[in-house]
Amino acid sequence: MNMKTVDTTSHLPYSPLIPAILAFCEARKGEELGIVVDDAGAFNDLKEFLVEQGIGFREIYDGDKMVLQFTR
Repeated sequence: MNMKTVDTTSHLPYSPLIPAILAFCEARKGEELGIVVDDAGAFNDLKEFLVEQGIGFREIYDGDKMVLQFTR
């Protein structure tokens, strides 16, 4: 199965958390997701959310972009 990547780094008129959580909710069980953000606050909020859900994740730092990879 290929990883679905959601890039929230474009200048959105709303929080990058909205497309990230939408992707999470739409993902099927077992689907791999990668969420790309450039907002440290949103990145930390996503990590906290995943921890609360009991979902392990991988953090990748690439310049000003941060990626969370996890399996739903």
